[in-house]
Amino acid sequence: MTDLFMQKTVKKDVAAQKNDNLSRPLADLMRPKILGEVVGQEHLLSDRGALKKMIDGGKLSSLILWGPPGCGKTTIARIIASNSDMHFEQISAIFSGVADLRKIFDSAKIRKDNGYTTLLFVDEIHRFNKSQQDAFLPVMEDGTIILIGATTENPSFELNPALISRAQIFVLKRIDEDALEQILKRAEATVGKELPIDEQARELLITMADGDGRYLLSMIEQIYAQAVTGDYMDSKSLLEMLQKRAPIYDKGDDAHYNLISAFHKSLRASDADAALYWLARMLAGGEDPACILRRMTCVASEDISNADPQALPLVIAAWDAYERLGFPEGELAIAQACTYLACAPKSNASYMALESAKSLVRQTGSLMPPKHAMNAPTKMMKDQGYKHGYIYDHDTKEGFSAQSYFPDDLPRQSFYKPVERGFEREIKKRLDYWSKLRAKR
Repeated sequence: MTDLFMQKTVKKDVAAQKNDNLSRPLADLMRPKILGEVVGQEHLLSDRGALKKMIDGGKLSSLILWGPPGCGKTTIARIIASNSDMHFEQISAIFSGVADLRKIFDSAKIRKDNGYTTLLFVDEIHRFNKSQQDAFLPVMEDGTIILIGATTENPSFELNPALISRAQIFVLKRIDEDALEQILKRAEATVGKELPIDEQARELLITMADGDGRYLLSMIEQIYAQAVTGDYMDSKSLLEMLQKRAPIYDKGDDAHYNLISAFHKSLRASDADAALYWLARMLAGGEDPACILRRMTCVASEDISNADPQALPLVIAAWDAYERLGFPEGELAIAQACTYLACAPKSNASYMALESAKSLVRQTGSLMPPKHAMNAPTKMMKDQGYKHGYIYDHDTKEGFSAQSYFPDDLPRQSFYKPVERGFEREIKKRLDYWSKLRAKR
């Protein structure tokens, strides 16, 4: 009787476990239990990885995990907690405030008095404001808590310097395609059957995941749930089933600055194809075209300048055209300006000249212009010598007086040094000609 009862109990437990597994999201069901199961972060978690060494050494300190969505930040924090003898607390900065932190810190202090340390995991820690971040400092310093913060944002921009100085930052990578394929195979092993898609659709699925393991598992779950038994989906069917995902891009986060920087540097490097790629990435991510056009205007002045004087008016014209045409035709005007800037001759001579002039101004202060460079609208000013000795350049044979317009106490300077590229080659000839005239006079 007892044996029969035990058999029924075991069967019920197995059935309950199976039902529980079926009700849990695939991403939760497949969450790694040990560091060796985490893919894509070998630079941190291999035997030579800095984070693995810290954990194995038993000297865990506060740390910040910085990486894109779905790269394993929360998973790593949970594994660290499960392999320590510390009390584990987890909160999200999106849903928590100062009152929640105070309760956690008070409880942690009681545990500390009883000889236990609290490991606190804070997801999206960059969402806390400055005063909320400052609240962590005293409890981190006295060992009341060990903090693991997770963020998708650049800590240098979003976290207080005082908090950063008390924590070690570990940078997690976007999960590459090989690692995503490993996740896909594990999902098939967990579910117990092959994903019903053909090879091209499988490659498309990996591409659509865009480095996000959690998103990949979510799509896999949808495919299993919606697939017709016995049918294999092709790429077209897959796209019809799944909404096409926009590239990871948030106009307010670090990706915004990374992409606009890559775009600017591609234009400076005369790489039209790369510039078009980053332009397309930003447009696909919903970037404000005005932001892109502002940066292109900077490139026209900073990196091209007088090597091609048409660059600046062309960008302004493209901006005007976009505002007149709107989406999508206006994007062609941006693309035209993009390729023009990339292919234009480059010079930063004007930029460097201004920086040199600024530097001299800081050193010399508020020197007065020479008297001949100032107007004399009153008799008193004429009596003081204002405008005296001024030579009207148009009255000279060459249309060039060779007078100096620097302050009397400041020797003539040479800031602008045109390059031997584009239109600046012609400008350099003029400057050399005027320099010879100055030497004669």
